[in-house]
Amino acid sequence: MKKESIKTKLKRGDMVQVVAGKDIGREGRIMIIDRVKNKAIVEGLNLQTKHQKPNRANQSGGITRREAPIHLSNVMYLHKGKVARLSYQVETAEKNGKKVTIKRRVAKVRGAAGEVID
Repeated sequence: MKKESIKTKLKRGDMVQVVAGKDIGREGRIMIIDRVKNKAIVEGLNLQTKHQKPNRANQSGGITRREAPIHLSNVMYLHKGKVARLSYQVETAEKNGKKVTIKRRVAKVRGAAGEVID
């Protein structure tokens, strides 16, 4: 059975804040998004330890720490230091005689009007 990917408004490079889990309240930048599993790897968050045996590439071996995936429902977009929900603003424009749909992301911060991100 084939899994369907979720449509998420988050992109690689976005600053996010963890809203649930062991790293609650911490912030980081999204490095990788897996849309099939609905997970993201965030820089410096959800660190896990891995014990590595010595090999040709890593002569010393030892314990290393690396980022593990975190579910997209546990992170929220950061806009000017505040968590925000994202939505789309759709506009139609005419370019070279053809109608073109332009879709922009909008950050909705509590108590303020939506502001266009990109």
